Amino acid sequence: MTHSDFVPKPKKTPRQARARATYQAILEAAAHILEHGGPTALTTNLVAERAGVSIGSLYQYFPSKDAIIGELIRDLRREMRDDILAMAQYVDGHPLDFAVRRMVRAAIHHHVHTHGRADVLERLEAHLPPDPDTQEIKAEINRTVAGLLRKHGVEHPELAAFDLTNLVIGMAHPALHSGDTDFEALACRIDRAALGYLGQT
Repeated sequence: MTHSDFVPKPKKTPRQARARATYQAILEAAAHILEHGGPTALTTNLVAERAGVSIGSLYQYFPSKDAIIGELIRDLRREMRDDILAMAQYVDGHPLDFAVRRMVRAAIHHHVHTHGRADVLERLEAHLPPDPDTQEIKAEINRTVAGLLRKHGVEHPELAAFDLTNLVIGMAHPALHSGDTDFEALACRIDRAALGYLGQT
């Protein structure tokens, strides 16, 4: 991926159903290529071929393969945000230990569900300049977790949310990338670390 001071965005957002289908087909084709061939295999011509669209149709939405990668990263983060928001609503009103355990499992489920795609996209993201949209999505996740912690009287909830989010990611990623498939055992290990941080042991 080329380096610049921003992550390229799509030229436009499709509104009609047919255009949305084309747009989504391009992203799905690119994700499949990245998962199975890695970044070096990704070209706009191959994406268009796999998506069943003309290269001209692809360029109507994405000026480069970098723009496709950038949007795939944003989609990945949006999915994570939606999973966390949904779980935060589900655990609202429950005890803190229950809420933490369910949030941990939501995070693990997201990474398992998107594992191959998430793995390559997160490696690419690490070498990209900060993207304002992605940063805002991450901030929204942090605000959601902080709001949950605040309701339970956790001190410095914003900082605690930041720490806990990184704790979960820091434990889950290496385990999943090494091929760990005992997801409940992994969740229980993260539970102990997260609840210990919160003084809930």
